[in-house]
Amino acid sequence: MKDTKQQFEQVVALCRDLFAKKLHDYGAAWRILRPASVTDQLFIKAKRIRSIETKEVTLVEDEDIRSCFIALVNYGIVGLIQLEKGYRDEVDMNNDTALELYDKYAKMSLELMLAKNHDYDEAWRYMRISSYTDLILTKIYRTKQIEELGGKTLVSEGVDANYMDIINYAVFGLIKIEFG
Repeated sequence: MKDTKQQFEQVVALCRDLFAKKLHDYGAAWRILRPASVTDQLFIKAKRIRSIETKEVTLVEDEDIRSCFIALVNYGIVGLIQLEKGYRDEVDMNNDTALELYDKYAKMSLELMLAKNHDYDEAWRYMRISSYTDLILTKIYRTKQIEELGGKTLVSEGVDANYMDIINYAVFGLIKIEFG
């Protein structure tokens, strides 16, 4: 499990680096996104991965499966930040604060993954990347349903738990891509 923790941290550092560069270029423009819009962004990226997996050809060359998994990690963390802070009508967060919150949720995702990884004996390592894609899409559809219910569920986890699972499945995909 030591390798898994290190691999998780390495791929999240890759995601964070891109997040920081986009913060430099755009600021925290994502602060205006309402929760449903974040979920839709996750949906777009997951559908792109599934499309690439099934068609095996892309017409937009600069966005491959790897970059979509990175986007899923980053939008998942944006979603968690938005759930905590709420959306705004204008950008109200500086880059340092955004990165502090990014690190907070990346750490929480790591802790959740380590706990689940212990209980499931690293079963994810034996899964196909396409299964991560399908599970991410399932989590997104569950999230959309929870949003339609106004967050009022009878027995299910909330949107935050689904976002964390999406982050972790995307990290698993990145680990498989980066480390084989």
